[in-house]
Amino acid sequence: MDRYNKLSTYWKKLFQTRIQKVPLDAGFDCPNRDGLISRNGCIFCTRLGSGTGLGGCGMELRDQYLYWRIRLRKKFKNCAFAAYLQSYSNTYGPLSRLESVLDQLLNLPDLRVLCVGTRPDCIDKDKIEVLAGFPADETWLELGLQSANDKTLNLINRGHTAEDFAGACDMAAGKGLKICAHVIAGLPGEDINDFADTVSFLNRQPVHGIKIHNLYVCAGTTLAEWWQDRLYAPLTLEEYATWAAQAITLIRPDIIIHRTASDPAGAELMAPAWAEKKSMAMNAIDKILEKNNQHQGQNFTKLSQIRHT
Repeated sequence: MDRYNKLSTYWKKLFQTRIQKVPLDAGFDCPNRDGLISRNGCIFCTRLGSGTGLGGCGMELRDQYLYWRIRLRKKFKNCAFAAYLQSYSNTYGPLSRLESVLDQLLNLPDLRVLCVGTRPDCIDKDKIEVLAGFPADETWLELGLQSANDKTLNLINRGHTAEDFAGACDMAAGKGLKICAHVIAGLPGEDINDFADTVSFLNRQPVHGIKIHNLYVCAGTTLAEWWQDRLYAPLTLEEYATWAAQAITLIRPDIIIHRTASDPAGAELMAPAWAEKKSMAMNAIDKILEKNNQHQGQNFTKLSQIRHT
C-alpha cells in the first residue's frame, strides 16, 4: 500500500494513463546568478541549474520535447507527458519572454501537463495570468522554498524570504495554479526540528505538492568549498531517511508528494556517495515508514496544534 500521496498515482487516477515528465531547458537565467541579486547563486547550485543543458546546445524547445518523447515512449508505451521547464528560473525576465516560451509548447503531441520551475521572487500577477491561461489539463508552478527559516535562506544565499514564498503562493493559488514547493533536508545549520518547522510552514500555505530534496555536494559550488574545508558535512543515508520519513508523517494529508529524494547529474557529485542512487534513499524512507507503520499526515494535527499555541 502507498503510505503517502505519490504523484504517479495521482496522475494515473486523474488521466487514466501514466504521465511522464519531459525536462526542458528554455535558456532562462536566475537573478541570483546574473547580478540582480548576486552572481554566486545558491551555495548548492551547479552550472546547469539542475537542467539538461540542451538549451545551451541550441536545441529548440519543441525538438527537446520530441527527443525525450521518443526516448520515453520506448520505455513507457502509450504514456502521456508533462512538459517541465526545469533549468534555472523559468519566469525570470520580461513577460514577453515567458509568453514566447509558452507559445513554443502549444500543440505538442500527448502533452497533458505543464510544470514550471521558478523562484517566488520571479512571479507577479501578469505572469501568473499567462501561466493560468496555458491550455494544459493541469499546470503546476514549482516554487523553490528550501527552508522556512530566513536565517538559513540568508546563509545559503537564497536571495528571498519565506514571506516572499507565501505571497507567491497566494497569488498563484488564487488563479487556479497548482503549487509544488521544493524543500531541502540537511541544510547547513539546520537539524531535524528545523526541517519539521519548514513542513509546518508549508502546511499553512495553499500548496498542492511538495518535493523533498537531500542536500548533496556538487563540484564547482560554494557548498563544495565548505565541504572541502570541513565546514559542512552532508547527512548520512540513515539520517536523511529518518528526516524525510518524519516529514512525511507531518505533511498535510491532501498534499501530493512529487519526490522523496533527488540525485545529481553526471559526474558532479562529490559527497555523499549514497546520493548517486536516488533509489537507495527512497527505499530507506519506505522501510522506515513500513517498520513504524507510519503514513502521510498521521502527525499533522499534532504539529498544527503545536504551531498554533
